[in-house]
Amino acid sequence: MPSNEQRQSGQDAYLFREGTHSRLYDLLGCHPDEKGGGARFAVWAPNAEAVSVVGDWNYWSGDADLLRPDPDGTGIWSGHVPNAAIGQTYKYRIRSRHGGYTVDKADPVAFAAELPPATASRICELSYQWGDAGWMADRGRRNALDAPMSVYEVHLGSWRREDGHFLGYREIAHRLAAYALEMGFTHVELMPVTEHPFYGSWGYQTTGYFAPTARFGSPQDFMYLVDHLHQQGIGVLLDWVPSHFPTDEHGLAYFDGTHLYEHADPRQGFHPEWNSSIFNYGRPEVRSFLVSSGLFWLDLYHIDGLRVDAVASMLYLDYARGHGGWVPNRHGGRENLEAIDFLQTLNRAVYREHPDTLTVAEESTAWPRVSRPTDMDGLGFGEKWNMGWMHDTLAYMKEEPVHRKYHHHKLTFSLVYAFHENFVLPFSHDEVVHGKGSLLGKMPGDNWQQFANLRALYGFMWAHPGKKLLFMGGEFGQRREWTHDGELEWWVSGLEGHAGLQRLVSQLNRVYRASPALHRLDFSSAGFEWLAADEADLSIFAFLRKAGDGSPPLLAVSNMTPVPRTNYMLGVPLGGRWCEVINTDATEFGGSGWGNFGGVEAAPVGSHGRRQSVCLTLPPLSTLILEHRPS
Repeated sequence: MPSNEQRQSGQDAYLFREGTHSRLYDLLGCHPDEKGGGARFAVWAPNAEAVSVVGDWNYWSGDADLLRPDPDGTGIWSGHVPNAAIGQTYKYRIRSRHGGYTVDKADPVAFAAELPPATASRICELSYQWGDAGWMADRGRRNALDAPMSVYEVHLGSWRREDGHFLGYREIAHRLAAYALEMGFTHVELMPVTEHPFYGSWGYQTTGYFAPTARFGSPQDFMYLVDHLHQQGIGVLLDWVPSHFPTDEHGLAYFDGTHLYEHADPRQGFHPEWNSSIFNYGRPEVRSFLVSSGLFWLDLYHIDGLRVDAVASMLYLDYARGHGGWVPNRHGGRENLEAIDFLQTLNRAVYREHPDTLTVAEESTAWPRVSRPTDMDGLGFGEKWNMGWMHDTLAYMKEEPVHRKYHHHKLTFSLVYAFHENFVLPFSHDEVVHGKGSLLGKMPGDNWQQFANLRALYGFMWAHPGKKLLFMGGEFGQRREWTHDGELEWWVSGLEGHAGLQRLVSQLNRVYRASPALHRLDFSSAGFEWLAADEADLSIFAFLRKAGDGSPPLLAVSNMTPVPRTNYMLGVPLGGRWCEVINTDATEFGGSGWGNFGGVEAAPVGSHGRRQSVCLTLPPLSTLILEHRPS
């Protein structure tokens, strides 16, 4: 009768080959002995002729610590190395069966790495005393689809620095938590922290899918960052990149002398835009590797959700490829059936193991049912970035106000499809790099009008259905384009205009979190009602947000011209008082101070097809949010 260890090994082999192993990090990688005395190593290299562990303890000798192939035929090589110790660095020396190719590779399942540009893996253990039990017990409510979610996207290497140098995870923890609390954000989203050799890739060219980058500290230091944010009531999302990986020799590419992780055919396995390799999602062992990586961050680092990068590039076989540059699927189509299966497998695993977390897709096309369950033939994501809204909205705001009446549809069109998916409204890092300029710089007009435009835009965004995401620097209107070298232009946040914008974002977050009407029915048409959608000549937009639970509805009105509109009659569904809770033109935000003295009373005068109406003063380039309060 087989032992427990043998039965577990057999189950591991079965799941690994099936592509559903979700805890591969328990089987592969380096695991120090709990009682001391070396470590166990295991690596998948099915086309290797020989594999050894080379490291600090054996002076990088390829003859000292040979691994053995497992007899179950999985292609896994493993063995115990008695002299290996925590803190030491190592690689696998692999001699391929194909042409005598020999190479030293970093461990694909390493838990830590050397400080780049060095490329070795580092032996470590992952023990940590967590203090976030309160958050973990309650995070299902915090991450629910009907909860307020305002996300602050952060690149750790350029958010803050000290004398030009990186801050460590522990130093960042206290500053970031305090700032996120001050600004009222519910979550932070970290651009990839998975280890990457080229800092300028911002983490999107990953080599270490199980290791936080050593640039900012140890695995325990990163755990501290997550733990501290949680203790302050702030969720943590992690940008995660299963779409492609770099071709650096020490990484996954051509791992055992064959195209192991990537497709061999460059029409399938090489990304022409990013000069990187594409995972072979049809290979079960690769799917197990990626699913295990995703769950690893939820299991061991208490991450609250994964934002999955570049999903569109995974779904389409012809993505960024010209005629003849791609291979159709078995039906002759351009859909990547293996990638679809992988994404569904990933999402099923995440929501099965951690139903209180979420996955978010960065998907830029009209692919159907991205954020619908897999049993409804969806991809299974919890939410999806609304790239269409982002492009249309910025295109509208770039127009001079005198021309906006010809582009009115760009702001109304999003409501045609707003409830087809569970959308996040993103102004991400991608909109402020590569010559695109800053958000403030996109706005037309003089200095005052630029700030007024951006304030009006943020008011419209926070009132619009969908969760919110804002990249760092956007909250205080950084003028220069974002760069990963150096920190944000924090010095401008104390200047007039910038400081007012920052106060507005903080206030928007507070109103958004406190108002069920602004978040509870984000993904349902029952939570939205147009009051004025066709005022193109005036560039006015007015709509209601509703919670559906009897709480007061909120009225949002945007005037996207620099012309104040006095005595603007707007039909409303309810009598009583409508009180201003946000006026983006208020002097405290840097505005001119036009407004309605805190609110207006509805009168029994018909307008816009309704029996009641309010007579409003609409400030120039502004958004008003008013809450209904019965008389």
